[in-house]
Amino acid sequence: MMKKVVQIGAALAATAALFALTGCPSERGRTNKIVVVTTNFPLYDMARSIGGDKADVSLLLPPGVEPHAFEPTPGDIVRINEADMFVYTGRFMEPWAAGVVKGATNSKLLVVDASSGVQLATASSRNTGEHAGAPDPHIWLDFADAKIMAMNIKAAFEARDREHADFYEKTAGEYAIRLDRLDKQYRDALSSCRSREIVYGGHYAFGYLAARYGLKYIAAQGLSPDAEPSARDLTSLVDQIRKDGVTYVFYEELTSPKIAETVARETKAKLLLLNAAHNIARDQRDRGVTFFEIMTQNLENLKTGLGCK
Repeated sequence: MMKKVVQIGAALAATAALFALTGCPSERGRTNKIVVVTTNFPLYDMARSIGGDKADVSLLLPPGVEPHAFEPTPGDIVRINEADMFVYTGRFMEPWAAGVVKGATNSKLLVVDASSGVQLATASSRNTGEHAGAPDPHIWLDFADAKIMAMNIKAAFEARDREHADFYEKTAGEYAIRLDRLDKQYRDALSSCRSREIVYGGHYAFGYLAARYGLKYIAAQGLSPDAEPSARDLTSLVDQIRKDGVTYVFYEELTSPKIAETVARETKAKLLLLNAAHNIARDQRDRGVTFFEIMTQNLENLKTGLGCK
């Protein structure tokens, strides 16, 4: 953590020098659209859907990069400073954001904390180790919270562009309806499953989703993908899987599935992807994948893994 703080501090210092030399001309001067920089894929999907043709929305994360380990470069910080809007999940998901915003020289930059108004849950799995009880930043995986995030983004568009407030009201309303439909699909599909237990061979990301639909959730790692489980943790997890008769172990996107593979091998369980949608791979970006596509595929995998009717 200290190394990351030092690296980000160095990036901020380098960027400040660059600001002084260049003056950071606004991207808005080169387009009539609202320039929006977002920090992770769910925010990107919300902003591009709500902003429509009135906005130029970009995702700060390069394709395939795991966001928990992401550190903004001087170029990234320049992009944020040149934007009209900077949308981030919150201080627990992007702890570096506060420093970047504080150092920004663009007085017209609208900073949007998408978690505003969301009641954060805490990591409660017995497998979260030192992170147990820490705030869980994966709020988009409760679709009611995702609606709050979308409305925060809508409000920001309206504040920036009052002339088209009716447009943003309409597009945000459509996005909210899609989230409601997705929520109903999950509730209906997961109401009658043979198993109520998600065993996740990745970091603690699906606590919100499990709680919303009355599922038990056990993750092999803590809130960060670099929180390696101990041999004792893995042994305990294997014993729990055997005791509960779990037949599928889920693995996460964009990181090595070696932990899930190890657990599955020891228990003769099968593997299925459960994608938290932090970010997308290059091929997904190229074909324009949406948050709803990822969540729909997750539901199909959950139905298979939990034996839902």
